[in-house]
Amino acid sequence: MKSIQIITFISIFIFLSCQKKIDNPTIDVRSLDVKRGDLILCGGDQFGDTSFLMSCSYRTREDFQIAISLLHSFEYMEAEKAFTKVVDSDPNCVMGYWGLAVSILNHPAFGPSKEGYSRASKVLNAATALPKSDREQAYFDAINAYYDNDWELTNHLQRAEKMEPKMEQLYLNYRDDKEAAIFYALALFATADSDDKEFTKQLKAGKILESIFPDQPNHPGIAHYIIHHYDHPELAQKALPTARSYADIAPGSAHAQHMPSHIFTRLGLWDESIESNINSASSAKCYAEEAEMNGHWGREVHALDYLVYAYLQKGDNEKAMEQFDYSESIDKIYPVNRSPYNLDAIQVRMVLENKQWAKAAQLDYRYSETQWENFPWEKALMHYARSLGSSRSGNTMNAEKELDTLNQLYQQLVQKEDEYRAEQVMTQVKASEAWINFVKGDQEKGIALMKKAVELEEETGKHPITPGEVVPAPELLGDMLLAMGKSEEALKAYELDLLGHPNRFNGIYGAAIASKQMGDQELAMQYFVLLLKLTEGSNSNRPEVAEAQKYVKGRSI
Repeated sequence: MKSIQIITFISIFIFLSCQKKIDNPTIDVRSLDVKRGDLILCGGDQFGDTSFLMSCSYRTREDFQIAISLLHSFEYMEAEKAFTKVVDSDPNCVMGYWGLAVSILNHPAFGPSKEGYSRASKVLNAATALPKSDREQAYFDAINAYYDNDWELTNHLQRAEKMEPKMEQLYLNYRDDKEAAIFYALALFATADSDDKEFTKQLKAGKILESIFPDQPNHPGIAHYIIHHYDHPELAQKALPTARSYADIAPGSAHAQHMPSHIFTRLGLWDESIESNINSASSAKCYAEEAEMNGHWGREVHALDYLVYAYLQKGDNEKAMEQFDYSESIDKIYPVNRSPYNLDAIQVRMVLENKQWAKAAQLDYRYSETQWENFPWEKALMHYARSLGSSRSGNTMNAEKELDTLNQLYQQLVQKEDEYRAEQVMTQVKASEAWINFVKGDQEKGIALMKKAVELEEETGKHPITPGEVVPAPELLGDMLLAMGKSEEALKAYELDLLGHPNRFNGIYGAAIASKQMGDQELAMQYFVLLLKLTEGSNSNRPEVAEAQKYVKGRSI
């Protein structure tokens, strides 16, 4: 009885202390430029379980944990509103301000807008003088390292690289704080080097997350960040069990519905990817309507790109066209400064996957509200499609004009010091040059340039915003070699394509044709059977499927 009385006394003391803090706020919270309002929870109110240690008012605990859960599923707008509710209730809750700054930071691979930097800096400045425990000070110092006063003179990666060692020290100093481990893993994701084929940071973060996942199997951040770190062909299999559970951990999140499809795409599991992105697009559409957005939420368009890609790999042009037609009805995207990549990639994929080269040469931008001068990497996609389409339909003069534009866009990215995207555009430059030379008769130079494109593509990897290259470079190399009658070399190129892009429709078909031309009827049979299995149930009208059916039937008689 005595111990219960002591606990009760301590609880009352803490509550009264918190009450005193609330009654005597040191910050005018209402003066801060932060999002407020009721939470919009389109897919339900389940976002997983978190247990972030905090010293704020007891009455804010539920709101704080909801905010953390939303943050871990990249539901930034709702997380910001939830953290605002925390500081409105307890203006001296320093971790509430930390949460606002992290929410405003947005996606760790991209960072906030200029307006976001300004808002977050003011939030952190307002909370600087608040009393903090040593652990809270460590969290505060880490996020402050990102929003340093020189943020206007540095890029996102440079700022993230200042934050990462602070998060590592926090993680090392507070081993019992599992959230410190999880947010440190997220910091590693923000700074991971795309050129590091040893995947040093990804494997380090994955090991940390996997070590704590068994004790917190319903934690959204652990599941989410394992998927991000293993979103590479070489690592994807490690994340498959997690990918299959994440959507059930946080069913209220459109991003949690979509994110597993990154792994499904890497492994060529198209049916699972389709289901994932149908659910995600539906949730995102609902959210845009509830939030009264001026247009479609970017999350929906992102899911549509993955959805079209998956349908195309099953040879299901009918379903892919349904999504394409729907995407054509989208005239506004929120936020307005969002990358237009996914929307334009959909129409590019439709023609290139079906090898409609003359049509590809005539493609045009369709999203009129985009300020395309701000998006050279996205612009390059369209000019790359035109160049390939022009070359492969015999119009090399037009292809060379598109190549000139690609080179200009590459230089713009170099000037912006956007090395990663610049390397991706250089891959497109080399592939375009390759096909121009090949079609003009210099086949050996074309092959050499195409092999260079394959090397560049392997070095850079795909961007997180896309399910994959619109046409993988090894596949284009295979097409060239096949056209030259070099079927054995072509088969090796297609096999390389399938190694990085399992169950790609055109990769499997190319391998089947190369095997057939080699005279290896057994291997051709295996690939044609694989193509038929891939397209099973899709009611495909692709001529390649009819060819496979004819071949298999003929060999079976």
